[in-house]
Amino acid sequence: MDDNQVDIFLMTKGKYFRDYHLMEIRDRLKAMDDSKRGLFQTLQFKDPTTILIVSLIVGYLGIDRFMIGDTGLGVLKLLTCGGLGIWAIVDWFLIMGLTKDKNMEMLKPFLY
Repeated sequence: MDDNQVDIFLMTKGKYFRDYHLMEIRDRLKAMDDSKRGLFQTLQFKDPTTILIVSLIVGYLGIDRFMIGDTGLGVLKLLTCGGLGIWAIVDWFLIMGLTKDKNMEMLKPFLY
């Protein structure tokens, strides 16, 4: 990918990743083969802010965990009513970072 495409991607999608991953993503995207570009552009990343709002409203039901793909933890959170509320509160502080980590995991097969 050329520099302009990489910069546009980072400006529009940078909020979906942790800050310390952005330089690695930038370097890998510049070196990316054009054959991967079509598939890469179809990726749908989870919005950390949306997941946080869901977590604040119905996090005790585990819906936030289901949304980021942690089905097992979502079921456990649902069955325990958010760990009697404690797990739900802890997730308010962790869920945005977890969402950004999941987005990075989704991106890794295209970068390496």
